Amino acid sequence: MKTYWVFLMVFALSTGMSQDTTKIYDIIDGVSASRIEQDIKKLVGFGTRHTLSDTLSKSRGIGAARRWIKAEFDQISSDCTDCLEVFYQKNYYTPKDGNRIVKPVWINNVVAIQRGTTHPNRFIIMSGDIDSRVSDPNNYSDDSPGANDNASGMAGTIEAARVLSKYSFENSIIYVGLAGEEQGLFGGKGLAEYAQEKGWEIIGILNNDMIGNIQGVDGVIDNRSFRIFSEPVPANESEKARKARRFYGGEVDGISRQLARYVHKTVKKYMPEMNPMMIYRLDRFGRGGHHRPFNDVGYAGIRIMEAHENYVMQHQDIRTENGIAYGDVISGVNFDYAKKLTAVNAINLASMAWAPPTVEKLSIGGIVQASAKFKWKKVNDPNVKGYKIYWRDTTSPVWQYERFVGDVDSHTLDGIVIDNFFFGIATVGKNGFESPVVFPNGIFRD
Repeated sequence: MKTYWVFLMVFALSTGMSQDTTKIYDIIDGVSASRIEQDIKKLVGFGTRHTLSDTLSKSRGIGAARRWIKAEFDQISSDCTDCLEVFYQKNYYTPKDGNRIVKPVWINNVVAIQRGTTHPNRFIIMSGDIDSRVSDPNNYSDDSPGANDNASGMAGTIEAARVLSKYSFENSIIYVGLAGEEQGLFGGKGLAEYAQEKGWEIIGILNNDMIGNIQGVDGVIDNRSFRIFSEPVPANESEKARKARRFYGGEVDGISRQLARYVHKTVKKYMPEMNPMMIYRLDRFGRGGHHRPFNDVGYAGIRIMEAHENYVMQHQDIRTENGIAYGDVISGVNFDYAKKLTAVNAINLASMAWAPPTVEKLSIGGIVQASAKFKWKKVNDPNVKGYKIYWRDTTSPVWQYERFVGDVDSHTLDGIVIDNFFFGIATVGKNGFESPVVFPNGIFRD
């Protein structure tokens, strides 16, 4: 496997890729399936991680689980000379807060922050869920191993922290275990509110919920495909923006959708053996995940997960009926696949953490003209090399065309009719890394 990545690195350098961007291959190679396996087994070993389960036991319940997760983050920080700020972020909820909160409970998230050197208040977040459940969402005493849902996502988050803590980044990275997901996304809600209170600038959140199963309930076995769920436009957008979209477009170009496209592009570039699937939904049909509370308050957020779910292993009492084994147990997790999706997260965290900020203002012009015109406010960052304009057919899910235009604040694409394409712009760093694409947020006429 290492020989394969060495080949890719040599090929990349020979084709003009910068030395900085080749570090992505080292990150991929650094992710360990065996460590992820050990962590998933450890989390399963707590018996149940239900949000309302025992918090005092040293070996069972969500209290023991979150203390272990914090200890792992603390150890990672110790190994990188205290490069992580590790703490609990918590909120108190009572039965009136939701029908799955049947007794007062503290929702404790475990947070580890790796501060950026240039933009310490800009954050890209990777999350996994601490908690688990069985058939009855309020049953907090029976065994609930939650091997795939969601020890896999939590283990992946811890492993990403181990790998990326060896590097230094311009932007900050947050690795977090969120609690209360099965009771109503309470952990994500609490952290999103905390981020607002602290004035954090969130680049985006990569929510990992079930990244270990390769055999779907439909019989499909697939260890390369995965889904990227993203909402089309922000849930809290203004009425002015909604009305403008009728005339200028952008129904599928919100900040979360741009984050999804960024992940898709990064994976196709550095992990071409993988098959990222852009799913044009906030989440599965009628269901939810921990990126949603961030979306609710206007942050970019997506869900990364397996392509083929096995429902007999989700939210099920452990039992056998009619020859079918139910329950989210360790045998349902493919550790090599979990490694791949952990690497997907790690390379995107690194790419965005090494990238310069996005432009705040991008105006587009060229109505009833033969060329598309752009004006933007340049980013105040000495590491910026310039800007790249992207465009695509209006029916394309991903950006198809691109042009680097230099360190300027305006550009005209001659011969490109504005009516026939959607456009955006990314900031390019001197190290070769790019920000997510920004869709135009202003119109001008000249």
